[in-house]
Amino acid sequence: MRRQIRGLLAGSAAALAFVAACPAAAQEKIQLVLDWIPTGDYAPYYAGIANGLYASRGIDLKIVRSNGSGDAVIKVAGGAADIGMADISAVLTSRQKAATPVKAVATVFTNSAHSLFVLKDSGITDFHGLEGKRIGITPGNSHKLYFPQVAAKADTDPSKIQWVTVDGAAMASLLVSGRIDAAPFLATNWYYQNKQAKKYGKEIVVLPFSEQGFRIYGLTIVAADKTIAERGDMLRNFLAASKQAWEWAREHPEQACQAHVKFNPEVDLDDCMGNLRATLAYVLNDYSAEHGWGHFVDDRLKATYEAVAQAQDLDPAWNPRQAVDDTLLP
Repeated sequence: MRRQIRGLLAGSAAALAFVAACPAAAQEKIQLVLDWIPTGDYAPYYAGIANGLYASRGIDLKIVRSNGSGDAVIKVAGGAADIGMADISAVLTSRQKAATPVKAVATVFTNSAHSLFVLKDSGITDFHGLEGKRIGITPGNSHKLYFPQVAAKADTDPSKIQWVTVDGAAMASLLVSGRIDAAPFLATNWYYQNKQAKKYGKEIVVLPFSEQGFRIYGLTIVAADKTIAERGDMLRNFLAASKQAWEWAREHPEQACQAHVKFNPEVDLDDCMGNLRATLAYVLNDYSAEHGWGHFVDDRLKATYEAVAQAQDLDPAWNPRQAVDDTLLP
């Protein structure tokens, strides 16, 4: 562990130089609630703690998990967490249906990572090949809600799909054993799931929804209306440090995952690396370079809301800008 910490510090020269140049600041304790368990998708935030990026901006950051995006939104709305991570669909839906006082203050995933995993030896190569097949699903899973729109783009009849409700923890093993033909996962989870499949002589192939032209925003950073109004400086500092943390993790992925594993020893370092590499493609890419990290662009926000509204039976005339506020971004 000491060797890992030394490696992390050695790889953090630029970040540490920045920290050293910053004046000492009173540390404000901030709690960030994730939308799920701490997989490698979140390594940059832990690395930002480890190399002092948050501390340099006066933030003593603590990270906790939740039981999904809806749960994270509720925790932020109720004050149990200062900042949260949640899929934009949960923010849009809760804002419109229940007037939940929470907004997305930055988009993390410029494009949704929704996908289906299939076995390479299944013969399924695209969404049209799913007709007549069994797809595993968990209650309320957004993959099923979005699937009719993806199927339409692929000229696939969704009524010919057999949805099988299963325990989420058993999803991957059911796919590998052939008891289901496809399983819904975020594409960022492919590496460690495929590594497990290889132990049984199988290989997993990813069918991303985005390849069918289904391009919507995904994971976002959220905050309560009151926090946005009264603690704008804290949010600005958090967002600026998070942007820097992502950029640092892109340059130092192994050190970022070493920091992640230090905080979350149940996560395998190699799994974290695979997770992080896949996630970076959704976070720092040509789209974010063109529009700026975290910013919402009207055309994609409109397409996102249309997809969510159709899936969740929301008012199609509602303005999704009511649920986002990206004015605090660096």
